[in-house]
Amino acid sequence: MGEFIKGLFGGSKPTPSQAPGIEDDFADYASVPSPSPIYDPSASSSTAASFSDSATLPTPVPYTKWYRVWERASPSDFAAEAVIIPFIFVLAALHIWGRRKNKRKADTWSAVHAPILDREFASVGFGANGKARSEGGEGVVLKEKAANEFTTYASGRQNVAFVDFKIKLLKRYNPLSLVIETIISFFFESMRAPKESLEATSYAFDGREKDLVPVRSKAELDAKESRFKGLPSSGYDACVWAVVHKEQMKTLRDERYDVSLTATKDHQNLPQWASVMSESAEITETLLTKELAGAVEKAGDAFEYLIVTDQPIDKPTKLNETHPSKRIILSLRLPSSTHPTAYAPTLPLFELFIRLPDTLVATAHFRPEVTRKVRTIREEEMKKLKKADEGEKAEERRLEAEKKKKEIRDTRLKGLSAEEQRKFLEKEREKGQKKQEKRMSRKA
Repeated sequence: MGEFIKGLFGGSKPTPSQAPGIEDDFADYASVPSPSPIYDPSASSSTAASFSDSATLPTPVPYTKWYRVWERASPSDFAAEAVIIPFIFVLAALHIWGRRKNKRKADTWSAVHAPILDREFASVGFGANGKARSEGGEGVVLKEKAANEFTTYASGRQNVAFVDFKIKLLKRYNPLSLVIETIISFFFESMRAPKESLEATSYAFDGREKDLVPVRSKAELDAKESRFKGLPSSGYDACVWAVVHKEQMKTLRDERYDVSLTATKDHQNLPQWASVMSESAEITETLLTKELAGAVEKAGDAFEYLIVTDQPIDKPTKLNETHPSKRIILSLRLPSSTHPTAYAPTLPLFELFIRLPDTLVATAHFRPEVTRKVRTIREEEMKKLKKADEGEKAEERRLEAEKKKKEIRDTRLKGLSAEEQRKFLEKEREKGQKKQEKRMSRKA
């Protein structure tokens, strides 16, 4: 107890010889003192020098195969890369070649047709001054919408509001897609085979110059009215008339509502592979001139169709969709060659298409009997739409009446007691059974 108290108050600590718990077998080890280090100045200087030398000298890298590719790999390990990398290079080369090929074809078309457009229209292409490249303008004739689609625009001509041109080319830059589309077209008639074509759509003024020509100020409005005041009317009688390649006839009837209103007949002035689709024989005799028939025959297989129409392409579902819009549509196949002379067969037909609105304004004024027949066809279609529209409105009114009747019934039921509700539902059930019996008796 005394030793414990001495330890608490800083008394003497037990010596190693007096340490408790040391057995006799370890007495010799317990009594050996720990060795003290001996200071040597020369040794410390040599140690410091060795540390400084080791800090400056790089440590040697052990030998390993990781740094020697030729020892740890063989050409057979890169078999996949040997196939994938050349395939990527081939696809990239085909993509670049396809885009350049399409651009070259579009530029060739522009170089051939731009002089004709510049001669017929005041503004051609896209640019600040509206001039085409053949006239030295800063604008461009064609605009690239996609790698296989180019468009252009022309306006500023009497009897024509504007003309849109759309050039569709093959997807040469994507061979896989081109092959798939070609294969699918063999098995499904609804899928058209890929082709290169030009589709031009000319929109007629039809006496609406004041509404279609934009003005920026009152002075321009006065100048426009004075300019159009002395001009003859640009209107002509509405009709649907077409010259069609027989290979395109079925497709047009299926895809275009306006052409489905016509009757198909062959004509003596046309080649055997072409036919006329018209609402009246008099319209054909007026519009199918010998010059036009000769241009169609010269175009040959490049010709697809020429349509004069005032009806929509898609079948209208409402009365407001039957508003007439007079326009002329020309579709031609593009030649496979990029040489300018390849377009020589279709140039006469292209020029006639540009001037066809003038012919319509001058000659497309038919006898009252013909006009009445054309109007009757449109009125019959409008009656069908009106009848369908009235049926839809009647159905909507019936559903609305039933909805209101149900709301009144539910409101009335909420104000009744349980017994009154039971009686009301029983009467309702009896009325329903009587109506059902009457229906069955009428059927019998």
